[in-house]
Amino acid sequence: MNIAFFLLPKQEVVCVTDNATFRQTLERMEHHRYTAVPVLSESGEYLATVTEGDLLWFLKNRQDLSFDQLHRVSLSEVPLRMNNRAVRIDADMVDLIALAKTQNFVPVVDDMNHFIGIVRRSDIIEYCEKLLVPLGKEAARRIREA
Repeated sequence: MNIAFFLLPKQEVVCVTDNATFRQTLERMEHHRYTAVPVLSESGEYLATVTEGDLLWFLKNRQDLSFDQLHRVSLSEVPLRMNNRAVRIDADMVDLIALAKTQNFVPVVDDMNHFIGIVRRSDIIEYCEKLLVPLGKEAARRIREA
């Protein structure tokens, strides 16, 4: 199985750039109802993933900031607690699944580290379910016949 089978292409992924403001990031996540989004450089390289938790912890530790001031804070000032790693498009499925165990999505990059999309953990699980359900039905039939 090839990783590309599961790839949600960059054009369909909600991302932010590292020069976005805190407020832009928060509003983009709220609008799309995501709890985490990839952070890209201006040249399209995958840098990190920012989560709602990162934004909340930053606010908690910066009580001097009001909501009205968040447009002045750069996303690059926000410490990111998770190290969501990417896989290259030519990686094998074992590498992808190892990351998907701990990440809701796995960023996928090309050989120049340019972001090309994500693989969602839910898509991997759905694929596995489709493989296992027929096996489960066959096993149940054999038990009934025994």
